[in-house]
Amino acid sequence: MATLEHPNQSGSSSSGLMDTLRPIFESYTARIMFQGLVTAWAAITLTFFLIRLLPGNPIDLYIEQLLNQGYTIEQARNQAAGLFNYDPDQPVITQYVTYMGDLLQGDLGQSITSAGTPVRDQIVRFLPWTLVSLGSGLLISIVSGTMLGMAMAYWRGSVFDNVMTTIASILAGLPDYIYAFAIILIGGVVYELFDVGEMRGGVDPDIDPGFTLEYISSVIEHAALPAITYILASVGIWILLMKSSTISTLGEDYINVAKARGLSERRILTAYVGRNSLLPVIPRIAINIGFVVGGSVIVERLFEYPGIGRALFTAVSTRDYMTMQGIFILITVTMIAANTLSDLVLAWLDPRIRLGDDN
Repeated sequence: MATLEHPNQSGSSSSGLMDTLRPIFESYTARIMFQGLVTAWAAITLTFFLIRLLPGNPIDLYIEQLLNQGYTIEQARNQAAGLFNYDPDQPVITQYVTYMGDLLQGDLGQSITSAGTPVRDQIVRFLPWTLVSLGSGLLISIVSGTMLGMAMAYWRGSVFDNVMTTIASILAGLPDYIYAFAIILIGGVVYELFDVGEMRGGVDPDIDPGFTLEYISSVIEHAALPAITYILASVGIWILLMKSSTISTLGEDYINVAKARGLSERRILTAYVGRNSLLPVIPRIAINIGFVVGGSVIVERLFEYPGIGRALFTAVSTRDYMTMQGIFILITVTMIAANTLSDLVLAWLDPRIRLGDDN
């Protein structure tokens, strides 16, 4: 009799678990968050194995460097194992489990080129500079681009629209490093508006760090050129995207109904046009947030700006795969988080996007 009840009890327990989890996965927010976590895990896992499939893996490269310095093979292997928290004789799966356990504790490993320096410390050191320069550039380009795009859509066919469309198309058609070259060549060399040498770095080295007007002014001054470069390279895209989206929204039936009801232009603009025109723009913003965290590698290299992009360039040049992996994970997780947030914002702006009740 007991053996007959056991399957029923097991089934009842499983059914109870499913009943408990069902309301969670019926929630749109919970589904999006779960998908984001799974995507982040898959991306990190793929990065881990791809890095180890690259020719000349960092462990072998580091051991070779030590051998050239006079170390024995045993000494070199032991030092590499200690530096990378890595046992060469361990299976890759065991290494993966160890790495994921360390990653959950915030340990991204240690740099090859800066022995003994955690990758996490390098990211903490360089990331704020990128957020200051490209982050401010992204904010300015989005705000100005969306406002200009909406104005062009409202006054489409006018001289303002035609001129701005031409300018935006030209701006959007050139890569960011072209603007960087032009700023350095025209502003720094031809017209000598600034000293190229003095603009290197993130701040004047003669100024003591601190929350002072002199230090903050120097930070803004050094961040200005990379920020202007990014604004020029991206504002045209936001203008054209917002113009197209606004024109499409203005043609919707509910806009005509709102006008027929006698609603003011301001009310239609803010509550109907602006809100719905932003829907196609938000996913693009999420993608660009990931770009900001990754930094503009070439731009930061040209300006010798100490951001995360230049750190990635240096890591690739010196085959510092541990730093590369840490920065790639940062970019990946940030982009996934930004896209997850954009999905939630889209669902808030347009409840029709929800696939289930979000309680």
